[in-house]
Amino acid sequence: MSSAHTLALFGGTPAIKEFPPDPALLGEADVAAAAEVIRGGVLSGYIGAPGEAFMGGARVRAFEAQCAAHFGVKHALAVNSWTSGLVCAVGAIGIEPGDEVITTPWTMAATATAILHWAGVPVFADIDRNTFNIDPASVERLITKRTKAVIAVDIFGQSADMKALRAICDRHGLKLLGDCAQAPGAFHHGQAAGTLADIGGYSLNYHKHIHCGEGGVLVTNDDRYAHRLALIRNHAEAVVQSDDPVELANLLGHNFRLGEIEAAIAAVQLPLLAERVAQRQQAAAALNAGLAGLPGLTTPAVLPGNTHVYYIYGLQLDTARLGVSRQQLLAALRAEGVPGLVGSYQNLHLLPLFRHRIAYGTGGFPWTGTAHGDSGVTYGPGLCPVAEDLHSRSFLGLAMGQFAHGPAEVAQLVAAFRKVWGQLDALRGAVAQAA
Repeated sequence: MSSAHTLALFGGTPAIKEFPPDPALLGEADVAAAAEVIRGGVLSGYIGAPGEAFMGGARVRAFEAQCAAHFGVKHALAVNSWTSGLVCAVGAIGIEPGDEVITTPWTMAATATAILHWAGVPVFADIDRNTFNIDPASVERLITKRTKAVIAVDIFGQSADMKALRAICDRHGLKLLGDCAQAPGAFHHGQAAGTLADIGGYSLNYHKHIHCGEGGVLVTNDDRYAHRLALIRNHAEAVVQSDDPVELANLLGHNFRLGEIEAAIAAVQLPLLAERVAQRQQAAAALNAGLAGLPGLTTPAVLPGNTHVYYIYGLQLDTARLGVSRQQLLAALRAEGVPGLVGSYQNLHLLPLFRHRIAYGTGGFPWTGTAHGDSGVTYGPGLCPVAEDLHSRSFLGLAMGQFAHGPAEVAQLVAAFRKVWGQLDALRGAVAQAA
C-alpha cells in the first residue's frame, strides 16, 4: 500500500499537510473604533448611582440600540460576559433560595452555576440525541412544585425546541430563559434565537461568531425584566430608592458593566454576523455532502423550522458498527491533520460540585437549609443517559471556526475522513493486535 493510502497513524503521509489558521476576525475597522475610544479618553461611562450614567457610556448605549434593532426586541443590555448575563437573567425572574431550575447538562458550567448564584437548585434534563439540545419531554417529567424556570441552551448553534418548551412553561406557570451563547444569528420558526425566551442572550467571547474579547448581550421584550437586569448589572443596592421588599428582591448588584472599547468593537462586529453565519452554513453543507454515505457516521440534524449557525459541527458515531472506538478514530483523524476536533462534551451533572452537592460552604446549601427543606435533587451517572452516551462514546465534533476558509479547505477535511474510513480494517487490525 502506498504511503498516501496508509494511515498517518501508522506512518503514512497525512491527508492534510498544512491547514491555514483561522482567519483574523478583527480588522482595521475594529482597530479604528477602539482607537477612537482611547483618543476620546472615556473608557467607561458607568456610574453606580442614579442618573443618566447608570446606563453606561455612549458606545455601550449605541451598541445596545443596535442589538435591539438587529434581533428585533424592545430591550438589549450589554454585560461584561455572558456568564454575567446568565446571573442577571436568573436573578431578574425572582428566584428564591431552594427554587428548582431545569436545564441541560450539555453546556458550559456557567448555565448551572448562575442558578446556584441565587441559591437555586439546578435540575438536569436529558438531551435530544439528534440536536444535542434539551429534550422537552425530559423537562416536563422533572417539573415539581418547586420548579421556577427552564433554561434552554442552544448548543452548537441551533435553537432548542422553544415552541415546545414555551408550551410546557406556559402550562406550568414557569419562566423560560434562553442561553444562546453559541447561536447568535440562528432562527427558530422565523424568530431570532434568544428572542423566544422571557430573557435570552448571546456571548461576545473571543471565539464566538461576533466578539470583543469578553462580553455578552441580554435581550428581552419585558420592561420590568429589562429594568431589573440593568439594576443587577450595575450595583443595584446603591441605586434603588424604594423600600418595597418585592422590588428589592435579588437586587444585590454587581459590576457586570461592559467597557466602551469592547462596545465599540462589538458594534463593528455585529453587521458581519450574517456573512459569518452564511460562511459556516456553506461549509457545513459541503461537509454534509462530502461525508454522506460513510458507515457509522451521522452528520448534524437540523430541527424543522430551525437554522443552524454551526459553532460546532456535531457528528455521531455508531462505534458498534464501526468496530473501533471514538478514541481510536480521533487519533487517526488527528494524525491525518484534521484540526478543531472535539472528542466529547462535558456532563455537568457528573462534576464533583454537583455530585457532592457542595457549593456554599460545606453544609449542602442550597440543596439543604432553605424554606423547601432538603431538595432531594441528586446527581450522578444514569441521570441523563443520552447525554452520557454521547459524552462517553458516540459524539464527535468539529469546531467550525476552522471552516471559514472555503471549499478547498473543506475538501481536505472530507478527504481526511474518507481516508480514515477507507482504512477501518487497518484500525481494527491494530486494535486486535494490541489486545
